[in-house]
Amino acid sequence: MLSDAAPGKLRVVHGDVLTFKVERVFPQSLKRRWEDDPPNVHIIGNLPFNVSTPLIIKWLENVSLRNGPFAYGRTQMTLTFQKEVAERLTATTGSKQRSRLSIMAQYLCDVQHILTIPGRAFIPKPEVDVGLVHFTPLTRPRIEQPFKLVEKVVQNVFQFRRKYCHRGLRMLFPEAQRLESTGKLLQLADVDPTLRPIQLSVSHFKSLCDVYRKMCDDDPHLFAYNFREELKQKSENKR
Repeated sequence: MLSDAAPGKLRVVHGDVLTFKVERVFPQSLKRRWEDDPPNVHIIGNLPFNVSTPLIIKWLENVSLRNGPFAYGRTQMTLTFQKEVAERLTATTGSKQRSRLSIMAQYLCDVQHILTIPGRAFIPKPEVDVGLVHFTPLTRPRIEQPFKLVEKVVQNVFQFRRKYCHRGLRMLFPEAQRLESTGKLLQLADVDPTLRPIQLSVSHFKSLCDVYRKMCDDDPHLFAYNFREELKQKSENKR
């Protein structure tokens, strides 16, 4: 019915947004160089709360790889999130809302919380208010390392968000070398180990990621290390 009401102007696709190939939708003539102004392509979405976080992480990885919707250039996005998630995405250094999402979004994009929409504006009415967030990919990311590496460092730091940052960073390394390697990482990155995760700026994370990348280059097995797998193996050995 929507397509019939707007002949030639609207194409409705019934599918899964997590797997839909947006890069195949628009003509190649819309493509722009990454350094140019954003293309005449804009992602606008009233996202279901249960898919919003995995979807924005997927699109942020696409930004870093310059593929998917961002094969056209620095495609802008205007999306709705649960208000709390919107606040996390835009939280500044030191804010209580500072989180993994804050760093992952802000190292790749200019992120703005445009406005808050009261829940009563929607039918059916959600139990929470909604935040409208605008993303414009940066011409140059604030951390120039692979997305998966940045994600791993950031996740490890924020898994102990109430502790000092060195607590989470320790989990990047096998137990046998944990204290020594964590100290080396913090020293070379010039990061105070007693800062808490919410006190770390994007610049702090840039330094940590750059040093961690060098350590991974020196030890090819380091990036694949997962402390949970080590714990699981120790538990099985005890049994």
